[in-house]
Amino acid sequence: MDAHSDDTEKRIDRFVHNKDETYFDPVLVDPAEELSLHRGLKARQISMITLGGSLGTGLIIGSGTALVRGGPLGLFFGYSFMGMVCYFVMISLGEMGAYLPHKKGFAGYATRYVDPAFGFALGWNYVFKYFIQTTNNVNAAGAVVQYWTLRVPIEVWMVIYIAAIFLINLMGIRVFGEFEFWFCSIKVVSLVGLILMGLIIDLGGNPKHDRIGFRYWNPPYGPLGDYLPQLNNIRLSHFLGFWSTLTTALFSYIGTELIGVTVGEAQNPRKTVPKAIRRMFFRILVFYVGGTFVISLLVPSNSSALFVASKSPAGAAASPFVVAITIAGIRVLNHVINAVVLIFVLSASNSDLYIGSRTLYGLAVERKAPRIFAKVNRYGVPWPSLLLNTLVCFLTFLNATSSSSVAFGWFANLIASFGAITWMCISYTHIAFMGALKAQGIDRNTLPYKAPFQPYASWFALIFTGIVLFFNGFSAFIPFVSSSFITSYIAIPIFLALWVGYKVYHRTTTISASEADLFTGKREIDEEEERFLEREKLKGPRSRLQQIWDAL
Repeated sequence: MDAHSDDTEKRIDRFVHNKDETYFDPVLVDPAEELSLHRGLKARQISMITLGGSLGTGLIIGSGTALVRGGPLGLFFGYSFMGMVCYFVMISLGEMGAYLPHKKGFAGYATRYVDPAFGFALGWNYVFKYFIQTTNNVNAAGAVVQYWTLRVPIEVWMVIYIAAIFLINLMGIRVFGEFEFWFCSIKVVSLVGLILMGLIIDLGGNPKHDRIGFRYWNPPYGPLGDYLPQLNNIRLSHFLGFWSTLTTALFSYIGTELIGVTVGEAQNPRKTVPKAIRRMFFRILVFYVGGTFVISLLVPSNSSALFVASKSPAGAAASPFVVAITIAGIRVLNHVINAVVLIFVLSASNSDLYIGSRTLYGLAVERKAPRIFAKVNRYGVPWPSLLLNTLVCFLTFLNATSSSSVAFGWFANLIASFGAITWMCISYTHIAFMGALKAQGIDRNTLPYKAPFQPYASWFALIFTGIVLFFNGFSAFIPFVSSSFITSYIAIPIFLALWVGYKVYHRTTTISASEADLFTGKREIDEEEERFLEREKLKGPRSRLQQIWDAL
């Protein structure tokens, strides 16, 4: 054992024996293995899920909304800027997750480093967010199929999708991990193909032999969108159009924090989590920024086929990529792309159900939710939590009384609000984590993963995400629309009520940096990881093919 490990052990012993029992809480230790989640996610699965897990309706469908409102330039800049904010949030979460990869999600970090009331509010905020997000993706999946036929009621497709994702999640983390590995592989390969195809079409490789170039960046299509023209102020309309793309982009990036939930079921998390986080920058750059850039080249911002402009029941199926193929005059391929869009949405809803159930499980383990939700079956699946999250999916039947576009808009507003609060809480928790490390004499250079650009990155993400959240529903006032106002801002009073209510009822106090619990449960996780590495050694040397497979 090296000197650093000896020093850490001494700190743990000193912490356990000297700290008031208020801060050394056995609840912070992960449950016994037979009562807990199983660490069944392999390195390749973690990497691929992190790489493609959040690629879903926000990018593949919602980007059409951003293009109409912000124009091609607004779309590109909006997704690029929020991509930077997303990266700052993820590296912050990665540093905490690699140091202490417990099974309670990032709400558990808030409980340790900030305040139990803060962790309670963050955890339930995230549960509510995934109640809505899973429902939204099921809604979108049903509408995507309606691109092909309207004969089958959308409710039938919704029931089929809900049943499918429930069964995949019920079969355990190994089955879920394998399904998501292949789902995400298809998504990654398909999106790379769509980006390359888009560039080829733009440069003239289409049936019309028409070199599009930056045609749609010029008037009357762009470079900026004319949002809320009733203001009779073109500059203000351009600015508000760009600002609205930030909210849409935030909605698109929500879900990237999946890594903070999967660490609890990852094998060898101290190695796999830093590896996955380092790939985050390239994923944002290639898939989100590259994808939206290609869309801006291929689709005019005033196209009536885009999602927000379509009033047909199958409106949500009008992905910008499908619209681009149709405009280019390429036959049949639009059906192939729509099938790919369906895989995107189904994969996203599958991972959403997973995250929602694990977050509720983590709250139950910390005794911040009914204890029944902490139960797991023999496969390590928290089945009561999974069942509740599945039942909430039937809220998607609201789509039966509203058009796809209206339902999608309501859900997107709610998800963006809950997601923005989540990002702000993660950033603030990381600031508190860094303060605790400094106060307790732990060098960040000794951590398994040290996030770059700190503490400036966390502060920037916290402040700017707060600004986007505050102005999220500005369009609800022009003119005032009560439904849009409520869905844009209701997450804020819910979060504050949860935070203040728990704090008053349990009389919790904010945890000082010197008293933050950096050690409870760490030894158990270290020993679990050592046992895993020993088992891997007993398997003997890996073949070249196995090494390549594991590196995927």
